[in-house]
Amino acid sequence: MSVLILALVAGAVVGLALGALGGGGSVLAVPALIYLLGFSPAAATTASLIIVTATSATALYAHAVAGHVRWKAGAAFAAAGIVPAAMAGAAAARLPQSVLTAAFAGIAALAAIRMLGPAPSAAATGQVRPVKAASTGAGLGALTGLLGVGGGFLAVPALVTVLAFEMQAAIGTSLLVITTNSLASLMTRSGGAAGIDWAVMAPFTGAAILGAWDGKRLAAKVSGPLLQRLFAAVLLAVAAFMLFDVFFV
Repeated sequence: MSVLILALVAGAVVGLALGALGGGGSVLAVPALIYLLGFSPAAATTASLIIVTATSATALYAHAVAGHVRWKAGAAFAAAGIVPAAMAGAAAARLPQSVLTAAFAGIAALAAIRMLGPAPSAAATGQVRPVKAASTGAGLGALTGLLGVGGGFLAVPALVTVLAFEMQAAIGTSLLVITTNSLASLMTRSGGAAGIDWAVMAPFTGAAILGAWDGKRLAAKVSGPLLQRLFAAVLLAVAAFMLFDVFFV
């Protein structure tokens, strides 16, 4: 299979995940870029942020049109993660590639386990704690900057449990958080763009953007729990493969 076809297929899957679940696409983008398209871990995390920024912004527009984005609360949540995302993005360039790969595999496994668990229940109205919301947003920003993941798989349950959002609003608002954090991290990763093959990136990103629109429509037709279980199974397989590659190959 040619590199172009691989880039198109992988990009479409990433976009579908982001559009349907409000996150999770970047957890597939990084291993796809490393193992299918030959990127180094450092270049893959930078490329993933570019892909996720463009795709999340597209999916954000679709959810905003449907009225599923809470702009004020989402902006405050995202603002808490801007500085941590930028600092972690700068630190990522100094870490060994094996450390980045192992850390990413651990996050992928965590995402899968979270998705296989019961859906988060909303916090009681009036019990939103600003300090907890800010610390959660900051942690999410640091994760985005360090590993090149948008963090939607963590943002969605955080918005439901910490800010008492219903699921549709959490998915739409998480895309605002992802876009903001990814942009902040990219600003500190200018050097990481040197290892990116733009002839591969362009079709990958284009397919992801189109996939995000299809993912939004898919979410309206297929049960959310079924989508999450299927995606979690893929993530567990990806995490196991990456850990095996780091420790046994």
